[in-house]
Amino acid sequence: MTNASAPTVPGANAALGMSTFAFTACFAVWTVFSIIGIKIKQDLGLTEAQFGLLAGTPILVGSLIRVPLGIWADQKGGRLVNLAVMLSAAAATWLLSYAQTYPQFLLAALGVGVAGGSFSVGVAYVSKFFGKGKQGTALGIFGAGNVGAAVTKFAAPFVMLAFGWQTVAQVWATALAVIALIYFFTTRDDPELVARRRTGAKATPALMQLEPLRRLQVWRFALYYFFCFGAFVALSLWLPHYLVAVYHLPLIAAGMLAAAYSIPGSLFRIFGGWLSDRIGARRVMYVTFGVSVVCTFLLSYPATTYIVDGIDGPITFRFAIGLVPFVILLFCLGFAMSLGKAAVYKHIPVYYPDTIGSVGGLVGMIGGLGGFVLPIAFGALNDLTHIWTSCFMLLFLLVAGALAWMHLAIRRMERARTPSLRDLPELPEMAGLQPNPQPLRAAAQPRAAE
Repeated sequence: MTNASAPTVPGANAALGMSTFAFTACFAVWTVFSIIGIKIKQDLGLTEAQFGLLAGTPILVGSLIRVPLGIWADQKGGRLVNLAVMLSAAAATWLLSYAQTYPQFLLAALGVGVAGGSFSVGVAYVSKFFGKGKQGTALGIFGAGNVGAAVTKFAAPFVMLAFGWQTVAQVWATALAVIALIYFFTTRDDPELVARRRTGAKATPALMQLEPLRRLQVWRFALYYFFCFGAFVALSLWLPHYLVAVYHLPLIAAGMLAAAYSIPGSLFRIFGGWLSDRIGARRVMYVTFGVSVVCTFLLSYPATTYIVDGIDGPITFRFAIGLVPFVILLFCLGFAMSLGKAAVYKHIPVYYPDTIGSVGGLVGMIGGLGGFVLPIAFGALNDLTHIWTSCFMLLFLLVAGALAWMHLAIRRMERARTPSLRDLPELPEMAGLQPNPQPLRAAAQPRAAE
């Protein structure tokens, strides 16, 4: 384990830079169905739910394999494991271009999803090059590889309209394979793996790495990431379709505007990591959830026409969020989520330094499952309610629940660590009305001595 105050070890900058570059390429491939899926939906006449399943299948696979890949990265070294992940995903993406039926597309999507497993590998690999005081910033920079979703949204529509969706799959596959080789030959093994080879020590067994997953705290972090990352991925997949259907935009324009959400949701993750190092991840999470509650509430309000019985007759007015306010709210939501994604992963190396791969893999898996479950839920809600903003209604309930659980858990921890807080009156002005005010004075004494 890297010491908190240790200087950056040799090769750290190359590991961070190339891992971020590789993760960007993997994320671009992982979300490729957000663009080519729209054309496939039209060609095959898919329902909303079928489209959601197709777009979400790579996310499911990339999520489920994060725990074993994270453990293997801790044991075998993230550099080698990431090379295998990227080459496997590149091969599957190339084969995607030959699919013709819906079952074939779903089968190809399973292989494409392997690209999503690169996240837990990168977290386990990069974190070993940096001390605790720099891990938040380093992992924030690495996590900015989420911008790969915006790369796909910017470039894929042009390639698809000019040459067809098959060319998109082939170009993306070729680029991923080339980047995989560049990544492998420009980085070195992490210092922990090098030290184990030198001393002959064995890696932590897989069963021991899974032990922390029994703790409720880990699953609470996973819920945070289910929203911050899972909802980010889900909206990255869903927004082009949403913008085309609700605001009647052409596909290229929809892809450009969807990037207004994807880009801040990725690049500001760097700032979120830096901020978590400076003011603490807990405060950053409060900002994330607070802003997200407001944004999702406003975005969830459907276009509505009101009729009021006025003095001189009915008065009609309409409330609807236009395209510009929608993009602004989306930008704010993406910014808040980017802070939260970095803050969640700031916790993991601090609380679980010896099992980063397994804990980070589980948290990433649950977050990734959000990217799979939510697009399907969005489509199902559309079919059920026939209200386009129902997707944001679901996200509002999700983030409000996460905020409530986080706050209650923090209050419970504070009271457990500071029993004297239980003796304080509910309101300060009630202190003189207490039958036995001694506990209040006793609780106040340490503060006066500070």
